[in-house]
Amino acid sequence: MNKVLLVTGGSRGIGAATALLAAQQGWTVAVNYTANSLAADEVVRQIRASGGNAIAVQADVADETQVLRMYEHIDAKLGRLSGLVNNAGVVDVYARVADMSVARLKRMFDINVIGSLVCAREAVRRMSTRYGGEGGSIVNVSSAASRLGSPGQYVDYASAKGAIDAFTLGLAKEVAAEGVRVNAVRPGLIDTEIHASGGLPDRVKDLQHLVPMQRGGTADEVAQSIVWLLSDAASYTTMSLIDVSGGR
Repeated sequence: MNKVLLVTGGSRGIGAATALLAAQQGWTVAVNYTANSLAADEVVRQIRASGGNAIAVQADVADETQVLRMYEHIDAKLGRLSGLVNNAGVVDVYARVADMSVARLKRMFDINVIGSLVCAREAVRRMSTRYGGEGGSIVNVSSAASRLGSPGQYVDYASAKGAIDAFTLGLAKEVAAEGVRVNAVRPGLIDTEIHASGGLPDRVKDLQHLVPMQRGGTADEVAQSIVWLLSDAASYTTMSLIDVSGGR
């Protein structure tokens, strides 16, 4: 059976690790990217070199038109979708709420929240038995920040991830009887490039003493949880928020 998976933000970090691991476990993977085509193409190359099947597909998830075009391309090239990993997301430079602009807040929620909802909407329209689908699995990438709040750094990011938690719970209940499972993982301090994009490249090293396990995590460790949730091994698991945070 051809199992088709879309990983948004799949060109680097947790998304790339997820795409690679899912391909190893038999998924055909659509690797979404916004601008870095070279990075996405490299993930696809690695998958194909290992005997898997993958394509790169460009779309800014904050733009509905681009999302619709992406799904149409996947439909045509790979077939009906059976898995979605809502991984695409951004942080901004660290700041207090008192110093945040509306433009920053709009960007944060357009990409991290609205983009995830629109991608999930299109996935449900393809997976749900209500729409003639054969079922499927959605995994949202949230963050431990949704519990911790990220004061003095990224309260807006934490708020967006809190919205993802609520969205996960609600959608899971909504489509549970239609063959679609919806879960989320909440990574903690993970060593990826996202920290540098927020102006704190050493954030994991600086804060790992706060983690009970006394270290940051890896993208591969998060990917293991995501791919398990996608799999039939998690067939009775929905509406779950799995913390991958070293105990923090």
